Amino acid sequence: MQRREAMRWLAAGAALPVLAACGSSADAKTYPVSFSDAEWKRRLTAEQYYILRKKGTEVPFTSPLLKEHRKGTFVCAADGLALFASDTKYDSKTGWPSFWKPLPGALATSTDWETGYPRTEVHCTRCGGHLGHVFDDGPKPTGKRYCINGDALLFRPA
Repeated sequence: MQRREAMRWLAAGAALPVLAACGSSADAKTYPVSFSDAEWKRRLTAEQYYILRKKGTEVPFTSPLLKEHRKGTFVCAADGLALFASDTKYDSKTGWPSFWKPLPGALATSTDWETGYPRTEVHCTRCGGHLGHVFDDGPKPTGKRYCINGDALLFRPA
């Protein structure tokens, strides 16, 4: 394929199905907590399974965790790994629980092409579960907005 043909192909969006089919690097990695698909379905609620294992997104403004303001820790709903301290949570007005900083070693990232343009997906380092995405429009001191699906989290009060 010549360069000009390739550029027309890319401009026409023909590459999107190919890029989406590639998935993220999170798909190929082996994690310390790993189960068969059937076992994940048994262990998780339907909503948790859809988000954590199938990279779904919950309806905005539906998570009870939006109104969670107690001291404590937000953990992965699939394996209990501590992900965010409550003092890093803030109201981003986006409809999903948002944080400006994860706990050390809790999250890994990969590139997500599902929307046709690259976004940074965040997932649990222990089970690989999809949590949400991170954006560069958050508050100081990090400038990050970890936009996380509430159904991917559980809250553990202090």
